[in-house]
Amino acid sequence: MTQKTPHLLTITITLVLLINIITALRLPEFQEAPAFRNGEGCNDDIIHIAMTLDATYLRGSIAGVFSIIQHLTCPENTVFHFLTTHRLSSSLHHTITTTFPYLNFHLHHFNTELVKNKISTSIRRALDQPLNYARVYLANLLPDTVHRVIYFDSDVIVVDDVVKLWEINLNTHVLGAPEYCHANFTHYFTTNFWSNPYFSGVFKNRLANPCYFNTGVMVIDLMKWRRFKITEKLERWMEIQKKYRIYELGSLPPFLLVFAGDVEAVEHRWNQHGLGGDNVEGLCRDLHPGPVSLLHWSGKGKPWLRLDSKRACPLDGLWAPYDLVKQGSLISDM
Repeated sequence: MTQKTPHLLTITITLVLLINIITALRLPEFQEAPAFRNGEGCNDDIIHIAMTLDATYLRGSIAGVFSIIQHLTCPENTVFHFLTTHRLSSSLHHTITTTFPYLNFHLHHFNTELVKNKISTSIRRALDQPLNYARVYLANLLPDTVHRVIYFDSDVIVVDDVVKLWEINLNTHVLGAPEYCHANFTHYFTTNFWSNPYFSGVFKNRLANPCYFNTGVMVIDLMKWRRFKITEKLERWMEIQKKYRIYELGSLPPFLLVFAGDVEAVEHRWNQHGLGGDNVEGLCRDLHPGPVSLLHWSGKGKPWLRLDSKRACPLDGLWAPYDLVKQGSLISDM
C-alpha cells in the first residue's frame, strides 16, 4: 500500500493540473476595451468595487466592468476587487489585464472550504456554487484599509456614474441597497422557519411592512461590518439552514435574516432587478417604472446565453453593446 501511495498522489496532481488547463482553455477571449481617462474636477477619492470572477459568469463580469468604467467621470480613481478561486487566478488575471490594460484591480482568493459544509441545495444549481457566498466574506478578503465597498453581481450593467451610488449616506447602517417593502416574505422561507418562534422572531414587529433587498447591489461599510461581526452572524444562519432547511434561495436569505430590514434605502434606479426572469422558466420581464441607473439580469435567464441561442428578450439588447467577447472564441457553457 505504501508503494502505491506516491503513484496515486502523482496521478491526482496530474488530474488536477489537467482540469485547470482544460478550464482555462474554456475561458472566452475578449476584445481590448478602450482606455477611459478622468474628466475635470476629479480629486483623490478612491472608489472600491467588488465583483466575483469565475468561468461561468466571466462574460457577464467583463460586460459589467466595461459599463462601469464607461460611465464614470473619474475612472482612474476606481479600484476593482475581484473575488475568485486560486485555481483560476492566473487565467483570470491574464484575461483582465489583456481586456482592460489600464484597470486598477486586485484579485482576492476565496477559500471555498469556508462554505463547503454550510451550503445546502437551492432551487437553482447556480445558487449553490461556493463563490456565490464570497460576498459573505468581503470584510475578510479585502484589506483593512478599505473602509467602504460597492458589491456588484456579475449580471449587471451600469448606465450611470457609479460615484452617485458610492457617495450615498449610510447613516448608522452597515449596508445600503434598494428596498422593496411589499415583498411577501412567506415565499422566501419554509414552513420550518415560520413554525419556529426563535427563527421567525427575527422579523418581529416588521411583518406588517417587511422589506426585501437584493444582494446583487450593495454599498457596504466594512468598518461597521467587521465591528458588528456580520460574517459570523451570516455563517450562523447558514449553519441553521443546513440543519433545519429554513429557506430555498442560496445566499440571499441569510442577509435578510441578519439585517431584518435594518438597511439604508437606496433609490430603486440602482437595481432594476429580475431581468433574467423567474427562476423556473426564465420568462422575459419588463423594466420597473421609474429612472434606470443599473440593469440587473437576476433570475434564471442570462442575456449572453439568450443572445447566443437567438432567443433574446427585448431588454437583452441593452446588455449587448457592453459585450466584449470575441466572436468565435471558445465560450464556457457551464
